[in-house]
Amino acid sequence: MSKLSDIQIKALKPEKKIYRVFDGQGLYLEISPTGSKYWRLKYRIFGKERRMALGVYPEVSLKDARNKKDEARKLISENIDPSKDKKRKKVLSQENEENTFEAIAREWYDNRKDRWKPRYAEEVIKRLEDDIFPLIGEYPIKDIEPPLLLKIIKRIEN
Repeated sequence: MSKLSDIQIKALKPEKKIYRVFDGQGLYLEISPTGSKYWRLKYRIFGKERRMALGVYPEVSLKDARNKKDEARKLISENIDPSKDKKRKKVLSQENEENTFEAIAREWYDNRKDRWKPRYAEEVIKRLEDDIFPLIGEYPIKDIEPPLLLKIIKRIEN
């Protein structure tokens, strides 16, 4: 079986039914009647056949699809289901987005501000917004380490 080329992929035309064109090692392109081209990976793990979406052509190029296939095959060789690993990473990424320094700090602020005098509460949020959020507000809380905090403290001192 010969491997696909970009020229071959671009020449693929839609048909009445979905059809597949294989590249090798389980990687194939699924062409829908609408003309959309989807990269898929067919693999076996724990005795079961599985399929995994790798993206849409041309957003995911032939080279990128092959790289994703290689990464998935490496996981399979380590007895890790690449589809489940992809879902796990997506959940972790969403958690990191929700757990930015700014999100956690604002939650902390909202929980504490009623215990403070209004002037002090305004001062705290202003300092966070002026001095800290621009520097590390978007960082996932788990990625903030002491050297980064020290750098921010020194900048505020100056």
